[in-house]
Amino acid sequence: MDLDIEVDGWPSAETDWADLAERAHAAAETVEPALANPRLTASVLFTVDDEVQALNKEWRAKDRPTNVLSFPMLSRDALLGLAPEGGPEMLGDIALAYETCQHEAREKGVTLAQHTAHLLVHGLLHLAGHDHVENDEQAAAMERLEIAALAKLDIADPYGDRD
Repeated sequence: MDLDIEVDGWPSAETDWADLAERAHAAAETVEPALANPRLTASVLFTVDDEVQALNKEWRAKDRPTNVLSFPMLSRDALLGLAPEGGPEMLGDIALAYETCQHEAREKGVTLAQHTAHLLVHGLLHLAGHDHVENDEQAAAMERLEIAALAKLDIADPYGDRD
């Protein structure tokens, strides 16, 4: 999969955000092989809370920022049925909000890069058709995929503190 990455409003001195997105994708595709289809493309926007709030308001009718938004453009069935040969296919878009991500990372006691890697993997799994909203079984399955992908990046289980 090819990622179209734009970084706007995230401090470049802290981390190479584009490189982090590529590494998160590589880890995610080890647990979700459909993400490795060479025809796929996805956009990743590292932006600020105001921009994510505007997207959240427009597309989800929620007038507040959130850490990550995912906008899938292929159904799970279409993704799984996509042949590796052919023209490019847009999988979807991901947007991350700097201030919200930074605040959450501090609250969790992890680095911004670690938390962002988690959110990127989470967003990519959403683009691949995984969800955590419908029921606890789906949520647990998605968490297991996230934990496995993050382990590839040497990032600890972000859900490990739960009972």
